[in-house]
Amino acid sequence: MRIRRILTAEEKVANKLGNEISDLRVDLELVGEYIAKSQPNVVYNRLQVIAESAKETKEGTNYAYNNL
Repeated sequence: MRIRRILTAEEKVANKLGNEISDLRVDLELVGEYIAKSQPNVVYNRLQVIAESAKETKEGTNYAYNNL
């Protein structure tokens, strides 16, 4: 019997973002412009947090996860 692992809300969001961003037909610079024009500053700030966390995790310097 196979046990299914339930995805967290964060994993679901990460998968959705990854799928949308990996579409090469999407101009990411225009997406950034539209976010800046149409979304509140909190969205921009949260995207920066996501990018910084991803960078730290890829580089192996994510303090929060390395010190559990």
